[in-house]
Amino acid sequence: MFKAGIMETVNRSWSLRIGDFARAVFWLLIVGLLVFTLFGSRGNDSARADLLKRFETERHSRVISLIHRQESTSVLGVEVDNHISIEDSEAVLRAIRLTPPEQPIDLILHTPGGLVLAAEQISKALVEHKGKVTVFVPHYAMSGGTMIALAADEIVMDVNAVLGPVDPQIGGMPAGSIVNVLAMKHRDSISDETIILADMAQKARVQVAAFITQLLLKRMPEKQAVQVATILSEGRWTHDFPLIVPALRELGLPVTTDMPRLVYDLMDLYPQGNGVRPSVMYVPMRRGRDERDAGGAPGAQDK
Repeated sequence: MFKAGIMETVNRSWSLRIGDFARAVFWLLIVGLLVFTLFGSRGNDSARADLLKRFETERHSRVISLIHRQESTSVLGVEVDNHISIEDSEAVLRAIRLTPPEQPIDLILHTPGGLVLAAEQISKALVEHKGKVTVFVPHYAMSGGTMIALAADEIVMDVNAVLGPVDPQIGGMPAGSIVNVLAMKHRDSISDETIILADMAQKARVQVAAFITQLLLKRMPEKQAVQVATILSEGRWTHDFPLIVPALRELGLPVTTDMPRLVYDLMDLYPQGNGVRPSVMYVPMRRGRDERDAGGAPGAQDK
């Protein structure tokens, strides 16, 4: 009995030690994760700020970035979808207020869209700025992002970048489709809720079209501005329809494709997500002496 009691005490002691060790390892991992997240985020922020300063120096402008990615924003790596928010509009408006009236503004824009109110506030501030406003779209600026781009004097896009329609969405449904319900069904078979939604949808379409028209009057005649605003806001396409560079030029928008390299470098500092491995991988081509000796032949690279 005495020997059994000793063995039980020894086993319990080892169990306690193992438990203490496991808890210590757990808290060390938590602390390490916190430190890594804190300093890793600061390192990225510093690199982004340095690139923005270089861009400002080269272009003698105020550079503002509005970039929405799916990034890990919590210490436990929970990913959230970003979009244009009231916080974004407050920050952009503050940056514009701090910019001298005659100084050019360069806005680097990458977003799926967001709140109409926030996008309208940013657009209005940009269109009223006296200095030249240039919007750079390296990949896409959809919905509210397109609305912001329409306020620019020049829209610089990658040749494969896209904008999109600005038709309003009511409760996650396109306003144009809600309005069409009134024409497709007999009024007696439509619920009061749907009729109210249709009324709201029609008002939203008129309001957005009127706002877009005011933005476009900065660079085109009123008749053309009304026509383009109607095309973009009436719901003739799905909300995610990509408007490519040639189509935008046909609408009379001031689109160019001379995208500065620094914009792509900045996008590299906004990772798409923190998965186990990247979903796309490739070996970057390095342009150097061997390629020049080979006459710039495709595929030539340094060894």
